[in-house]
Amino acid sequence: MGKKVAFLQGNEAAAHGALYAGCNFFAGYPITPSTEVAEVLSAELPKIGGKFIQMEDEIGAMAALLGGALAGSKALTSTSGPGLSLKQELIGYGCIAEIPCVIYNVMRGGPSTGMPTGPSQSDVMCAKWGTHGDHPAICLVPASVQETYEEVIRAFNLSEKYRTPVMVMPDEIVAHMRERIVFPEKGEIEVIDRKAPTVPPEQYKPYDTSFGDVPPLAAFGSEYRFHVTGLNKMQDGFPTTKAAVVQEEEERQVRKVEGNVDDIVKFEEYLLDDAEIVVVAFGSTSRSARYAVNEARTEGIKAGLFRIITYWPFPEKQLLALAQRGVKAFITPEMNLGMTHGLVKGCTEGKAPVLGIFRVDGEPINPGQILDKMKEVK
Repeated sequence: MGKKVAFLQGNEAAAHGALYAGCNFFAGYPITPSTEVAEVLSAELPKIGGKFIQMEDEIGAMAALLGGALAGSKALTSTSGPGLSLKQELIGYGCIAEIPCVIYNVMRGGPSTGMPTGPSQSDVMCAKWGTHGDHPAICLVPASVQETYEEVIRAFNLSEKYRTPVMVMPDEIVAHMRERIVFPEKGEIEVIDRKAPTVPPEQYKPYDTSFGDVPPLAAFGSEYRFHVTGLNKMQDGFPTTKAAVVQEEEERQVRKVEGNVDDIVKFEEYLLDDAEIVVVAFGSTSRSARYAVNEARTEGIKAGLFRIITYWPFPEKQLLALAQRGVKAFITPEMNLGMTHGLVKGCTEGKAPVLGIFRVDGEPINPGQILDKMKEVK
C-alpha cells in the first residue's frame, strides 16, 4: 500500500505538518490569509487530546502560546502582518525566556492593514528585528505546499533543539495555492523533542549552562518548580543586573543559533555550476525565478538560482562563495522594496553587482521580469 496523497492548500499542509511534529497546543486569532491553519487544527487537535484555543486578540494568543509551551506542549500559533506586529513584545519574551514554540506567519501586503488578500514578502525583517534587543532568530520560507508541510516540521524540531521561538513565513501565494502532497510515514522524518532535565527537581535550574548553550527544559507545573521572567536572569531564572552575567547570557542566547548555522541554514542550488548570473529568491518568487532561469538557458544565458529556504540565519557564507567564484551579477526579485537585495549586497562584499526587482502592488513577480533583468547584465 502506497503513501497517502492529497491535494492541499499550503495552510492546510502547515497544520498537518504541525501534527506530524507532535503539536498538541494551538493558540491563535483569525486573520487573513492564515486562518485555515486554525480551522484545520480546531477540528484535528481534539481528536488526539490536544488543545485549541481562540484568544481575544493576537497578543493574548502569543501569551497563551508561551504558556502552553512552558507547560510542556509543542505549541503553534498562526497569524499575518498586523497580528505579527502585535505579537512582537511577547516574541521577545519567548526569546529571553528561551521558550520553544512555532509562529506561522503568512506574508501579505503592508504596512498596517495594507492589502489583506495580496501577496508580499515584506515581513522577513520582522523575524530578525521586529522585537527589541539582541536575540536569536530562525525564520524558514517555504516555496511549495509539500515544503510548507516539511518546513513546519523542521521549525518544531529547531525550536525544541535550540529552545527558542521559530518562525515560518510563506507568502500568501504559497499559503493559498493547492498542490499534490505526499504524506510521509510515521518515523520517516525525524521528530525532535526538547531536552529534559536529568537532575532531581531540587537541583534543577532552568538556565543551567553546565549542560551547554541549550539548557534542559522541564514542564512548568510538573514536579519541577522554577522561575520564568522577561528580565535578564541568572541560571536559577531569577532576575539579575550583574553586568558580567547579563553579557554572557545575551551572548549565549544568540550563540546557540548563530554558532550552529550549518545545522540550521538550508538552501537549494539550481544550475549554479557554470552560472554567470545568479538569481537569489525565495517563496513563490523563486518559482518564477526557476522558470526564468530555464528560459535564459535556452537563449544562451548562463543563469542559475540560489533559493533561500532558511532566511534567518541568512546564508551569507554560501552567497559570498558564489561572489568569490566570479559571477557577473546577482539578481534579487522580491515582493518588497529591497530587503534581500540589501543583505546580498552586504554579504557579497562588492565583488559583483546586485540588481533588484521590487514589487509591492499585490501582484507576483513574473518570469519575464526576471529574464528582462538578466538581459541588462553586461
